[in-house]
Amino acid sequence: MSITAEETREQIVAETKTRNRALIDEVLKVYPEKTAKRRAKHLNVFEDGKSDCGVKSNIKSVPGVMTIRGCAYAGSKGVVWGPIKDMIHISHGPVGCGQYSWGSRRNYYIGTTGVDTFVTMQFTSDFQEKDIVFGGDKKLEKIMDEIEDLFPLNHGITVQSECPIGLIGDDIEAVSKKKSKEFGGKTIVPVRCEGFRGVSQSLGHHIANDSVRDYVFEKQGAEPKAFEKTPYDVAIIGDYNIGGDAWSSRILLEEMGLRVIAQWSGDGSLAELENTPMAKLNVLHCYRSMNYISRYMEEKHGVPWVEYNFFGPSKIAESLRTIASYFDDHIKEGAERVIEKYNRLTAEVIAKYRPRLEGRTVMLFVGGLRPRHVIGAYEDLGMNVVGTGYEFGHNDDYQRTTHDVKDGTLIYDDVTGYEFEKMVETIQPDLVGSGIKEKYVFQKMGVPFRQMHSWDYSGPYHGYDGFAIFARDMDMAINNPVWSLTKTPWE
Repeated sequence: MSITAEETREQIVAETKTRNRALIDEVLKVYPEKTAKRRAKHLNVFEDGKSDCGVKSNIKSVPGVMTIRGCAYAGSKGVVWGPIKDMIHISHGPVGCGQYSWGSRRNYYIGTTGVDTFVTMQFTSDFQEKDIVFGGDKKLEKIMDEIEDLFPLNHGITVQSECPIGLIGDDIEAVSKKKSKEFGGKTIVPVRCEGFRGVSQSLGHHIANDSVRDYVFEKQGAEPKAFEKTPYDVAIIGDYNIGGDAWSSRILLEEMGLRVIAQWSGDGSLAELENTPMAKLNVLHCYRSMNYISRYMEEKHGVPWVEYNFFGPSKIAESLRTIASYFDDHIKEGAERVIEKYNRLTAEVIAKYRPRLEGRTVMLFVGGLRPRHVIGAYEDLGMNVVGTGYEFGHNDDYQRTTHDVKDGTLIYDDVTGYEFEKMVETIQPDLVGSGIKEKYVFQKMGVPFRQMHSWDYSGPYHGYDGFAIFARDMDMAINNPVWSLTKTPWE
């Protein structure tokens, strides 16, 4: 009796599930009983048809176990506020946090650095011991005075609190209010994003969103006076323009007939923040970092929002049609026109790279949206994502992931260094996509790697042109002849 292709597929999935469950049991054996019990909640094998991935998330990491998470300061300064280009963002506290987060994410922007744009400059209050003892409020005032003298074209200031600020009780709100009045009502935003708050950088996103609400939207009250609306106004929310991603997204939206009135925070400005509540639709890329402010604008200003995914042609087409569904036939026709326009490019890219990448496997561990959003782009190239997880995801992130992962996929939340290495060694993927902290570990293991936080100094990866770059980079990583000169641990 012959076995059908469907039966063969089911057998492979069953064997994969068995292997992955055994792998989870194996990695948990190295922990003390209490730690193993806690970590077991964060590891699972996805079952097709389930409404979630079956893992616990947004819980404090186990003390003493290596985690790849960041802190609330990183979420606010490094992600939400930092890329706003015409504002100056003060890292308020010791120099280390500002130094570590200084221009590290390749948030591309247009402007003259030090004149009207300040993203890649570091401003810090450089706390010393005496500041911890006597407080830093006076020092913060002096810094703001110096900023106004040295950089008169800045459009605003944010105060990004580091851990000591919350511990010693500096009143950054009072200082900000005082200096805002002295500077003629300039927007000065105190952000209580001390690193010890919450369990990861995710709370920093939320805190930063709330400060946008309180000090930008609520402050301005009425609509911007000089703003002229059109029926096709949209705002790009939660795209940080890594390697030019937001520009690639903007091109497609404008080609389909929409007017992008704001994009933030990548290449974003204070004026664009202020304009956003005037949009007809907010298109949200990074759900985890900006869903809070998007929900607020929907409730307060009646602006609907929709998620989109511009990684890979399948998801791009799906997203363009979803966005177009909020508008009239003119925009719907525009979406189809854009999809048709890029069909030839897409076909050429797939024809070139899919034969070289077909059947290759990938394991992902990233932050934000990438653990699910890039899956479609890999599948467009014939590749399979066999494991994925979030650094700081919440339950709703994993619920959204169920739409993209396949039956039997290994799921890991806040995976530890040991767990990830052991999983890669057992599953033996053809490629790992994660962050800079993991890059050299796996390359030394002889495993091809792509840095999927900031595209390994490449990009953009969004949009149709970005897909061509994405495909080239994955091929370059996997099929590089250098891997023939080294051996993986399992060899």
